Amino acid sequence: MENLALIESFSEFKDDKLIDRVTLMTILEDVFRNALKKKFGDDDNFDIIINPDKGDFEIWRNRIVVADADVENENQEISLSDAQKIEPDFEVGEDVSEEVKLFDLGRRSILALRQNLIAKIQEHDNTNIYKQFKDLEGEIYTAEVHHIRHRAVILLDDEGNELILPKEKQIPSDFFRKGENVRGIIESVELKGNKPNIVMSRTAPAFLEKLFEQEIPEVFDGLITIKNVVRIPGEKAKVAVDSYDDRIDPVGACVGMKGSRIHGIVRELGNENIDVINYTNNLQLYITRALSPARVTTVKIDEETKRVEVILKPEEVSKAIGRGGHNIRLAGRLTGYEIDVFREGVEEDVELSEFSDEIEAWIIQEFSKVGLDTAKSILEQDVNDLVKRTDLEEETIEDVLRILKEEFED
Repeated sequence: MENLALIESFSEFKDDKLIDRVTLMTILEDVFRNALKKKFGDDDNFDIIINPDKGDFEIWRNRIVVADADVENENQEISLSDAQKIEPDFEVGEDVSEEVKLFDLGRRSILALRQNLIAKIQEHDNTNIYKQFKDLEGEIYTAEVHHIRHRAVILLDDEGNELILPKEKQIPSDFFRKGENVRGIIESVELKGNKPNIVMSRTAPAFLEKLFEQEIPEVFDGLITIKNVVRIPGEKAKVAVDSYDDRIDPVGACVGMKGSRIHGIVRELGNENIDVINYTNNLQLYITRALSPARVTTVKIDEETKRVEVILKPEEVSKAIGRGGHNIRLAGRLTGYEIDVFREGVEEDVELSEFSDEIEAWIIQEFSKVGLDTAKSILEQDVNDLVKRTDLEEETIEDVLRILKEEFED
């Protein structure tokens, strides 16, 4: 009966994790053989018989009978006199099978064996979890908030598996409470030691793409294809869509009547502003659409430098650039081109980099971040707007404006 306590250790995991019969027997035999190697130095001459249904097992050691004076390996050989204590008619050269009881291994070995059994089953379980979630990479998943830390939220799914939602993978406006359900995509799954590390993301462009698949039937059915997705999480996103069926308006189908279809996606993403545009192989038209809601007058493309000069009416410039430069930045990422905006009717302009001897490089970089790369593009802005859109002080901006004005007055 001493076997039952050990088997019960296994049964706890078996019932909880639904380990199949073959795996059950393989794990148990592996654990026993490790214990036998430590105790006897070798396990080749042992037979292990496991009966998981009854919760029992037997271990038999097989040895060859040799003359009393010829025993060299006590694990592989048994003296004639010891063999005859088991069966009086044993003779030299015969095989002897002797059952090894669990207590023969010693108390310390039994404790180690039990710990090893638990560790092996846990390792098997972790491997299965890793495989399960590895197959789910890039897919939407829902889990419950279990613990909120400074740099991450720890989530648990219905099966008790732990997922991590790092701070940098959260939308800036995200606010979570314990017990709340959270949706995101499984971004990465790795084994750290023997434990799976499952990372969820709500900021990845793929999350927005998968939300389109979930919420818009035509996308799910493949009637509408998502060609590209770019995001500034929580702020703005652009999604290029296409359809091979001329009867389907891909933008209209995605947005819905008065935004009814896309509203749920916008709400899930913390009111992220989503522009849905028609994809086209016509690069000029694609760039024009990418800059919506601004209306573009002229597009000049330089294929070698991957730069585009876009000319707009003065009242359209701020729309093209967008709040914080988000619109022009996303349009560039969507199309793969660096976009420079120019005001219609102004032929002469100077790149801001030309003033590097008078304006520090980090200040030029701050303007570039919001799509202001030329002197005229800055001069046509209001000082207060520039303060709001950049991280620059008002005094610094006024110095820059003075330098730029002097250039054009000269």
